[in-house]
Formats: sequence, structure tokens, C-alpha cells
Amino acid sequence: MTSESVRPKSGPSRRTVVAAAGAAGLTVALTACGSEDKTSDSSTEQGAAGGGATNEGGGSSTGAGAGGAALAKTSDIPEGSGKIFKDEKVVVSQPAAGDYKAFSTVCTHRDCPMVDLEDDIISCTCHGSRFSVLDGSVKKGPAVEPLEAKQISVNGDSITLA
Repeated sequence: MTSESVRPKSGPSRRTVVAAAGAAGLTVALTACGSEDKTSDSSTEQGAAGGGATNEGGGSSTGAGAGGAALAKTSDIPEGSGKIFKDEKVVVSQPAAGDYKAFSTVCTHRDCPMVDLEDDIISCTCHGSRFSVLDGSVKKGPAVEPLEAKQISVNGDSITLA
């Protein structure tokens, strides 16, 4: 017998092991980025109720939390539609005359920012979810949770984020 016949077969090459480890690491990173784990489920309950404005024109919204900079004038928000404020990640809408609501512009499906508003529908360009800016409800999936309601304050003709 020769030594060649009893020699063990060699294992995977170093290049194969490094490539496999890299692929495994990439898989773990991508899986972590796509996690749907929500740590604040109790705060999303408010989203279904709608984010309302506190007091139109009166003086009873003098409480704490109403000290933000003015977002817009009431005349800037069209009735039956809304206006997106990209830097604040919020959309302010006017479902009926004098009734103002605000919602997050972050999609509840995968947290993509939304900047496309047509009539009363805000759309997510990542996966196609569509939401009503009048009440935050889902109009088309894959999202199943409504938009998070945001508190706004209306004093005279000024709308501020509370």
C-alpha cells in the first residue's frame, strides 16, 4: 500500500470558510434590520383613536406641551386632505372644517418615511402601504396598524405640534 491510499480527504478551503462566515453574518444583520418587534405596543393604541387638535381658537390649550414652534396656519391645511411636514415627520389634516388631526409619517409596516400625499391618502414607497390622513387608518397593506396619532394644538390660525 502507498501512503496516498490512506490519506484523509482535505476539508473545505480557507476561502470557502471565510465566504460562508461572511454570508452568515450578512444574513444575521439583514434579519435584525427587518425585525417587526415593537417595544411600545401600548403607545400605538392611541393611533386608532386619531390625533386631535386641542381647542380651536380658544384659550384653554395653555397647558404644558403646547410650546412647540408653529407648523402652519390653519389656512395652509386643505379641508378633506392634509399637508406633510417632512422635518417633523408628521402630516396634519383637516377632515372637516375646523377639525385638525396629526399623524406620524412613518409607515407602521417597516418604519419607512412617507412623503407622497395625494388627496387624503399618504403612500409608502417602500412596500406600497396606503393610509388615510383624515383618521390614520390603513387603506391598503401590507401594513395592518394605523398611523400613530400626534398631538397638535390650534390657537387662532396657528397649528403647533404639542
